[in-house]
Amino acid sequence: MKICFIAQFPPPIHGLSIAVDTLYKSLDSSYELEKINLVNNKRFLSNCLHIFRSSADLFYLTISQSKMGNLRDLFLLWIIRLKRKKTVIHLHGGYFRELIDHDIPKWQRKKNVKALSKIDRAVVLSESFRKIFAGLLEEKKIEVVPNFFDCSEDEAEKSIKEDSTKKKVLYLSNMIESKGYKEVLQLAIIEKKEAKGYHFDFAGAFFEASLQNEFEKIVSDNELGDIVTYHGVVEGKKKQELLDNSDIFILLTRYPKEGQPISILEAMANGLAIIATDHAAIPDMIKDGENGILVRKETSANDIYEAMKQLDLETISRNNINVANTFYSKSNYINNMRRVFENTMNGIEK
Repeated sequence: MKICFIAQFPPPIHGLSIAVDTLYKSLDSSYELEKINLVNNKRFLSNCLHIFRSSADLFYLTISQSKMGNLRDLFLLWIIRLKRKKTVIHLHGGYFRELIDHDIPKWQRKKNVKALSKIDRAVVLSESFRKIFAGLLEEKKIEVVPNFFDCSEDEAEKSIKEDSTKKKVLYLSNMIESKGYKEVLQLAIIEKKEAKGYHFDFAGAFFEASLQNEFEKIVSDNELGDIVTYHGVVEGKKKQELLDNSDIFILLTRYPKEGQPISILEAMANGLAIIATDHAAIPDMIKDGENGILVRKETSANDIYEAMKQLDLETISRNNINVANTFYSKSNYINNMRRVFENTMNGIEK
């Protein structure tokens, strides 16, 4: 089988590009693969020509959740349809239905309804995301394939956390306001007064210098330098060291296009207790009290801080390692995607 990947490959590094690149590199030699990288929009015409000339049996497209990205996808799907080839689309987020119903004009919505009626499979990250395609696709065409972490079970077993007087809290995501890093800073301000032994590590990219300046000013004005560390962008060994040395992972996200954050899965696999909002696919991943704390978006920093003090880190650590290895391993992800490709090519319905 020859598969053409039409997707965003790293750089930049984010959940979607990591998932795509991992899948592309992990499929065995029984597949012939080619790729079209969508990162550079200036290559749109050459990408269209590449698709038109491709001899692939199946086209795999990761679809956008933006208005202009959707227009691009509609054109790419039109070219694929002309070739009469099998098509699998993959949605790495939870905003697509909002885009279709409210963010684009009626004519563009009609084009989406027509284009989606012609595809063979749509892959979503979570059971709760099936509803995104309700009324747009037959239920039998929707597949659920959860995201994954990339950490061996042996590595994770070494990371079981224990209760101690000193605890490290990790924020690991892009430094975007709707991801909740400012709310985590509020927890650090409370810790400065309470002095319960928490240290807060932040890792991720700022995309606006003004936001980084504001972050640094809050740290300075509240004298948080001894309990807050900003590490910038971390990868590889440095990221693993942060996960190894942390006890609690926190992501108070309200990000509109959030899906199933890989950072949460990585934290679970490394035995961290999770504190996260009941947003996007997160409630399907986190059960309050078993994996950590699931909070409402309006929950106050004081309430979160009080709940954080009650965490049974050792029990939750073991729970999370077990859940991660059972449901979110890389091998599960690759096998599930392989099944989707094979069933699509062979016309096998669920």
